[in-house]
Amino acid sequence: MAAIGETTGDPGLSRLANKLLGGGVLLLLLGLCGAYLFDEQLSLGLQVGAHALTILGPALLKVGYVMHLLAQQKRRGGLGLVTG
Repeated sequence: MAAIGETTGDPGLSRLANKLLGGGVLLLLLGLCGAYLFDEQLSLGLQVGAHALTILGPALLKVGYVMHLLAQQKRRGGLGLVTG
């Protein structure tokens, strides 16, 4: 089984997928900290922004994971689609 950072096949797609996965985790963690840990110290606008990050972070995670799966399929030799 190929590792997430493996560069065979389409390295550009794997690299982008890894960046989206990392960015999604970072945004999610920042959003959670702002929305639930430091909510008393933040203004209302920043709290709303932090709550938005708790939605955008997982969305990026999902997109990055699908891109990772696509890159993995390309490495294995195609998508296995049946046409006819």
